[in-house]
Amino acid sequence: MENKHVELTGKILSLKKTRGAVILAHNYQLGEVQDIADFVGDSLGLSQNAAKTDAEVIVFCGVHFMAETASILCPDKIVLLPDINAGCPMADMVTADKLRERKKELSNATVVCYVNSSAEVKAESDICCTSANALKVIESLDANEILFVPDQYLGNYISTKTNKKMILWPGYCPTHARILPQEITRLKQEYPKAKIIVHPECRPEVIALADEALSTSGMIKFAQKTEAKEIVVGTEIGIIYRLKKENPGKEFIPASEQAVCPNMKRITLEKILWSLEEMSPEVKVPEEIRLKAKLAVDKMLEIGRAD
Repeated sequence: MENKHVELTGKILSLKKTRGAVILAHNYQLGEVQDIADFVGDSLGLSQNAAKTDAEVIVFCGVHFMAETASILCPDKIVLLPDINAGCPMADMVTADKLRERKKELSNATVVCYVNSSAEVKAESDICCTSANALKVIESLDANEILFVPDQYLGNYISTKTNKKMILWPGYCPTHARILPQEITRLKQEYPKAKIIVHPECRPEVIALADEALSTSGMIKFAQKTEAKEIVVGTEIGIIYRLKKENPGKEFIPASEQAVCPNMKRITLEKILWSLEEMSPEVKVPEEIRLKAKLAVDKMLEIGRAD
């Protein structure tokens, strides 16, 4: 098995050089995929990193909307998604058609779209946000009524910190929804000295029990800076591989062993190699949609850092 792993890695690195490719891996990817990547991070940060390189090809080890974001920001590069079926259930909970209908009903509302959404939905939105900068984005808007799509839990978390009227789309992340308050309560008893960090995509009653609600990039920074030796991590368990790797003296405890995103685990070394060999599957956002979606992303980036 080890020999096969080394052989696959060697082939990928060689072909990556030939193709002029850069490999991006989201924090939730398998450890072996994170290890082979040029950049490991959150979805928007990865696309921004790729845009700064002179690579001709981006291999995005993540889910479909992330590859679309790379296509939006890097239109001159070929974007490959090693498994085209790696989707995002939350992103699928809002469509451009449904959003257009809702916008007609709420003509005074400004549409703020979480980056975990399709390019078509971004194109129908006024501005995008990340889990890290959502409050900053919303506070910057000259609007009192916000239609927030698609994550009701992130939207609810922000609504507790702003006076603006937030209308929440009924979407959610099934992986984060599996993290339950009773699990956090049990872990608090088991690890009384531990810090509890959770993603704002979690349920409100889970966030209420945490020390901090943080994006994945926020969790990476928190783990480096905290004095705590034990940290309970309330997000997709793939991030724990990176946290342990970067902080060997600390213990990281998953808030729930059930917090696994099957779509994030679809991508393997075999699929990365095949993708580079075949230069497929390619994700390309049509230019008309790309330009509209990029406007929403650019407006967000003008407000400040996205991490």
